[in-house]
Order: sequence, then structure tokens, then C-alpha cells
Amino acid sequence: MDNYSKRKYFLAAIFIVVVLIFSIRLFRLQVLDSNYKQYATKNVLRRVVSYPARGLIYDRHGELLVYNKASYDLLVTPRELSEFDTTALCRILKVEKADFITSLNKAKRYSRYKPSVIVKQLSPENYAVLQEKLFRYPGFFVQTRTLREYPQKTAAHVLGYVGEVNRSTIEKNPYYSQGDYIGITGLEKAYEKELRGQKGVSFQLVDVHNRIKGSYQNGRRDTSAVLGKNLTTTIDADLQAYAEYLMNNKKGSIVAIEPATGEVLSFLSAPTYDPSLLVGRSRGANYAKLDQDTLLPMFNRAVGAFYPPGSTFKLINALVGLEEDAINTHTAFSCSGRGSRPIRCTHDHYSPISLRDAIRESCNPFFWHTFSAIFRKYQKVSDAYEVWRNHVMSFGLGTKLGNELSNEVPGNIPKADYYSYFYGANHWNALTIRSMAIGQGELQITPFQLANVAATIANRGHYITPHLVRSVWNTQDPEQKLEFERHETTISPEHFDPVIEGMQAVVEESGIRYTSRLDSIIICGKTGTVENNHGSDHSVFIAFAPKDNPKIAVSVYVEHGVWGSRYGAPIASLIIEKYLNDSIAPRRIPIETRMHEANLLNPIQKK
Repeated sequence: MDNYSKRKYFLAAIFIVVVLIFSIRLFRLQVLDSNYKQYATKNVLRRVVSYPARGLIYDRHGELLVYNKASYDLLVTPRELSEFDTTALCRILKVEKADFITSLNKAKRYSRYKPSVIVKQLSPENYAVLQEKLFRYPGFFVQTRTLREYPQKTAAHVLGYVGEVNRSTIEKNPYYSQGDYIGITGLEKAYEKELRGQKGVSFQLVDVHNRIKGSYQNGRRDTSAVLGKNLTTTIDADLQAYAEYLMNNKKGSIVAIEPATGEVLSFLSAPTYDPSLLVGRSRGANYAKLDQDTLLPMFNRAVGAFYPPGSTFKLINALVGLEEDAINTHTAFSCSGRGSRPIRCTHDHYSPISLRDAIRESCNPFFWHTFSAIFRKYQKVSDAYEVWRNHVMSFGLGTKLGNELSNEVPGNIPKADYYSYFYGANHWNALTIRSMAIGQGELQITPFQLANVAATIANRGHYITPHLVRSVWNTQDPEQKLEFERHETTISPEHFDPVIEGMQAVVEESGIRYTSRLDSIIICGKTGTVENNHGSDHSVFIAFAPKDNPKIAVSVYVEHGVWGSRYGAPIASLIIEKYLNDSIAPRRIPIETRMHEANLLNPIQKK
């Protein structure tokens, strides 16, 4: 009896499961699928992704730097294919037949059921012709995309570019699928999540003639795309274009910062390139040419290259000496001119010399004696060095300044252990590393950091994290103004005034006054000539203006520019004049022309 009862319940359970399966199937076909009869005529349910327009990018005055233009991708779902005229389709698409077949076979290997992009970035004109004849090609359909457009053709290293997502990113981030685009460099990468928006999805019924017959379930499962957010950058488009004009046929960089806010006004790595080259179906070929160019136009020298700062670093050494009470404004050191030892001077001048005039004359022995005096205040050389190093690093050196540009390098301010390793503990001293006193040796600083040093001195001892974006916004959400941290140096504010007096004397009393002094604006600056073992020395200049309530701080680094006074100082003064006056005075037009026409791409080699 018990066995009979068990069999009875077992058979009943099987019957219930079978009935339940059929009931679910009938419910799905007749209730959930309102288009059941249409499926009987071989309609296909297609999942179509709708891509939002990527956010726009503006300059600080609302001038458009990046916008979108329409583009179309041709996709294929291999299982829906039937025989078609490949030659005719390739003629419409304006693609090579061999390339098309290769892409088609790749799509078949990827999946017979999932759509794959087979031809990317069709132009609106191409799409118009294709759309009329698409019904002849079952399995193929078009997906709307947008491409970036650059009305200014400038600021390539700031803006960055967009490219197709790779497999590694797809595996890490489920948002992305094969064929999606993502920011690769610059602001496009840093603000990818804000700029990209949110994809939408719709389900459509398509008949055997590749014609859309309607939405699935009246669109109940569809989701709308969310537009990307716009960026208002800190860049001044006119100043950026002017910087690129001046650095024509040169290698180096220009970075300009508003000291009070840390907003980057101009950011140039030269040589640069037209950002529109990395858009459209010719992007791959253009990228290869740029990548193979020996001038490295895609390399961002402003944050990715580090150089010795040269004599511009003497300003920091002076400030550390004042803070450590190793020198004061009346301290004077002797200089024997070109014959000075252990560090020789670059030229003859009166002696002894004090701080203000030492900055003006860029006297190497004065800053060596200052460096040595700092070290003499401590018993152990390693302790002295670490005190000095901490002061230096408080200016934002030896570290990455921000997170908006992914290829930024920190530069190098070595630790005391570095010298102890090479020379042995307690077997080195200030004399061993004396080149650090004049901005040479192991010091490595990026042009971005140098501009921030100028802004920090302009602020008399603090800086705001330098940044390229002011706010994020769109028409649906309120503007999100970004906030950035204030950083204090270890130098007391009162020590900056005598150094600034020396910087004013550099521009108004030294030889550069003929090319760099302005009639109505007081510029405070410092030249630098950086030794280069691979050709002519580099020309460096940092400055800010006006002296009181500064509006702009700038660094100019011109590779193979020979002296800081030859190219760095005149170019920086033109940048300042253009920004503050919106024009260049007639008497300075010849200087502007000379800077623009100078070609330094074939540097003179040292003998």
C-alpha cells in the first residue's frame, strides 16, 4: 500500500510539472507576447542600443571646444543573414570588398546571435544612400552614433580623444560592450563617466525585409538614453590658440595658471596636432602617422616630460634659505665672476652681492653659498637635506599635482637615502650635490609644476590644486561647480616679498627688459638656461603679473632655445600681454613675429 501511494504521488507530481511547463509556455506566447502572430511570419526581435550624445566641452567664456556630429555604424546579426550582393553593398558603403568580408567573418566567429559592428562611422551622406536599399540586406541594420568635432582645432592634449573600448575594459566594466567608444586621453578620459551619459535600449520587431514593424510589448521594456553632461573648462580658447601660434616649429610647452583659483588658462605641449585627425574612418591611419612621427606630437610634454628647472629653481632655494634663517635680505656673498669656484658664475658682475640683485644677475655662487649655509645649520647632512627637501616639496614638486591628465609624472626630488646609497652614509655633503643649488643635478620638474611654482610665489605661499575643468552640467541638472584643495607651503609669507622684488628686477633691470618688459604691467619673472647634453641648451622662464593681485602665472619651456632670455622670456611676456590686454602693443609686434617664425626643430649640436 505504501509503495502504491508513493507511485501515485510521483506520477501526479510529473503530471503537474508537465502541465505547468505548457501553461508557462502558452502564457508567454499568448499574453506576454502580444506580437505572437507576427512571430509566426518570421518576424525578428532586435535589441537596439541607443547611444546618448556625448557631453559638449566649452572654454571658460562659453566658447565651444568640442561638439558632436552624426555618424552611423552598420551592424550585422549573422543568424539573420541570407544571400546578398556583397559587391553592391560594398559599393554603397565605399569600403574594400576584402576588408568587408574579413569583418563579416570576424562577426560570425564572435557570435551568430549577437549583433556586431561591421562598418564604423558612416557619414550622413553614406547613410542616406544605404537606408533606401537596406531592405535588400536582411541581417544588417544601422545604429546611430556621434563623433567628436573640433571647431577650434586646438588644445589637443587637454581635450584628448575618444577611441573604441578594448577587451580589458569590457571585462572590468560591464557598462561597455564591443564597439563602444571611451575617452582614451585628456579630459575625455578624466571625465568619461560624466561625458558619456547612459545608454538606452529598445526592442523592435523587424520583418523579413529588414523593416521595423513596431516596438516589442509597446516599449514596456525600453529604456531611454541619458545625455552626457557638459564640461566648462578653465581654458581661454583665444589664449590657447595664441600659445600654439607662438610655439610653431618648436618643442616644449606653455602652461598658464590663474593664481587665485588654480584654473589653467592655457596648456600647450609642442609640437601639437589637429585633434580632428583622430576622428572618423581615417583615424587609424592618422594615429599611426602621429605615433611614428619622430617629433612625438602625441607626447604631452607639459606633464609627461620632466627636466632640470635650471636657474628658475634659485627662487625656491632663496625662500628656503630665508625660512631657515640661513640668509636674510642683507646677506651678501662674494662672486669672482666666471672664475668662481666651486660653482662658477655665468658672467661678471659687481661683488659682493645680496639677494635682490643675486636674483636679477642669476648669480650661481650666491645660491651655492645659500645652499651651503642651510646645510651648516644641521649636524647631520641627511637631516639637513631632508629639511631642505620638505620645503621644496611643499611647492608641489616631486608629486603629481592633479588627476585630470593620466600621463602626469611626479618629477624627481631625491631622498637623502639616494645619495647615501651612492656615496655612503655620512660620506656626502652640500658640496657633493652643489648642482642642486642652481637647479641642475638630479632635480626633475615638469613644466606644469613650474607654472604652479610661479602661481605659488604670486600667492605669497599657497596654491590651489591646478585644474582644467571649472564645472559639470547639463540642461536637466543644476551646474556642479568643482572645488579644489588649497595647499600651504612651509615658507612664511613675509619671505616672498624680497624674492618678488628680485623677480621684478629681472624683467625691468636686466637684459631681457628690451624683449619682455611691458609699459603698463609689472611682470615678475626668472630666466633659466638648462644644460642639455644632446644639443643646444633649453630656454626656460617663469613669471606672473601684475605684481600686486596677480591674474596670470606662466611657465615657458623651449627645448634647444639656448638661453632663458632668448625665447622663454619674450614668449612668456607675450602670453601675459595677450591675456591681460587682449592685444599686443605695436612696438612689440616685431618680437611676436620673431617668436612665431623661429624654427628650433633642428637644434644646433654642441661641439
